[in-house]
Amino acid sequence: MGQFNQTSPDSFILLGLSNVRSVQFICFFIFLLIYLTTVLGNLLLIFVVTMTPTLHTPMYFFLSNLSVIDISFSCTIVPKILVNTLSTQKSISFSECAMQMYIHLVLGATESILLAVMAYDRFVAICRPLHYKIIMNYKLCICLVAISWSVGFINSLILVLPTLSLPFCGSNHINHFFCEIPPLLHISCTDTRLNEALLYASAGTIVMCLFFFILISYPHIMATILKIHTLTESYKVFSTCASHITVVTLYYGTIMFIYLRPYSTYYQDTDKIVSLLYTAVTPMLNPFIYSMRNKDFKGSINNINKQIPLHWLIT
Repeated sequence: MGQFNQTSPDSFILLGLSNVRSVQFICFFIFLLIYLTTVLGNLLLIFVVTMTPTLHTPMYFFLSNLSVIDISFSCTIVPKILVNTLSTQKSISFSECAMQMYIHLVLGATESILLAVMAYDRFVAICRPLHYKIIMNYKLCICLVAISWSVGFINSLILVLPTLSLPFCGSNHINHFFCEIPPLLHISCTDTRLNEALLYASAGTIVMCLFFFILISYPHIMATILKIHTLTESYKVFSTCASHITVVTLYYGTIMFIYLRPYSTYYQDTDKIVSLLYTAVTPMLNPFIYSMRNKDFKGSINNINKQIPLHWLIT
């Protein structure tokens, strides 16, 4: 590993997932498949929702925003992984690292809040159906999405600026596949307890509070579902809620593992695998978990397909 005395390096070296050439080729094709599936799947969701007036509802409005986040997540992280996986020069400039870290934190916080907003939308739709259109009106939906993005931008700024001001006077090798705060704290040569405290406060405030909010709302939702007498309608509602719980558990669980545990227990290889779940795997699965199993969405695809062939997009 190269050593240097600079406190502000010009670049970092991303070590990636493996230094074995055969494994690198396998990883490249896996990431390429994930990237294409993520972008095409989420673009399809946005396209179908845009083209179908009956899907112009709060739920699909939030889903479309979630797809924008997932596409952005993938485009921020995966292309650099693809380049570095096969490249002998796995460097990333300081400014590019800072931008990647800032954008991915913006998207991470925004998606965390948006998942809670979607849980609230389901709560109102199921538990307060007669007042749903009044409560979840257009202005409120726009406001909730705007708040989600605003908090994401502010939160990221609060976390990234102190991290970038740290001195990196040891090795510039980051044992990760993208620029994330925990591995950067790990290679800093100064006391990072203030940075760790900021991370705990941020993750605790945003992730834990929202996670508990979702946990509190779902018992009410489940109790209402059990009162539905029609088996078909009950199954449809339960399926939608189960999809959301699956995404919430996978997404929040991985973030809490990365950001809400003592940094003395930082496991580099384990953290890289866990980070893959919320930066690459979850964005790929979201459109399929939420929409591809939904009858209304499938019906909309079939209607559009009669006018515009979409066979090449549908498996």
